[in-house]
Amino acid sequence: MKRIMALAAATATLGAIPALAGGPVAVVEEPMVAPAPVAVAAPSTDWSGLYGGVQLGYGDVGSSTGALDGNGFSGGLFGGYRADLGQFVAGVEGNYDKTDFTLGGGAASVDSIARLKLIGGYDLGPALVYGTVAAVRADSTLGADNGWGAGVGVDYALSNGMTLGAELMEHRFDNFVGSGTDLDATTVNARLGFRF
Repeated sequence: MKRIMALAAATATLGAIPALAGGPVAVVEEPMVAPAPVAVAAPSTDWSGLYGGVQLGYGDVGSSTGALDGNGFSGGLFGGYRADLGQFVAGVEGNYDKTDFTLGGGAASVDSIARLKLIGGYDLGPALVYGTVAAVRADSTLGADNGWGAGVGVDYALSNGMTLGAELMEHRFDNFVGSGTDLDATTVNARLGFRF
């Protein structure tokens, strides 16, 4: 009997040695559970309210006779109000640019452009894509004249109070300051805006 007990003790000891020595150990694997999907709200921005900012741009002027063709840079201020009506955004904006558009090889220049614009746009959440029509006034060394304009633009909300945008406008002046020449000016502006 002592022999059987010794043999049983030796077997138990030998069976425990692999587990103590880093031998095979049974690992119980738990099934992988996928995390529950998290609902992500679509980005949305309320474009309603007052806004204003600064813009820098470039303009290219063409004339019906070619005598007043030219180009140059501009910089100015803008401000307005928009109403966000769901997906559609409507507004009114005024802006003023000090310009350096040299015409006719230096014979004349456009010194400033002022615009009063109606805006209609589509709310894409953090971006607003819009079209605009405008009453336009240009002051030049030849005199001042009124015309009209139309364009497209985009604003992107960098934060709740700041936007970055771009705008392309086409301006038309028939019989500019009685010169018998029609002017057609294309401007592109980069805009930094602040919403209140």
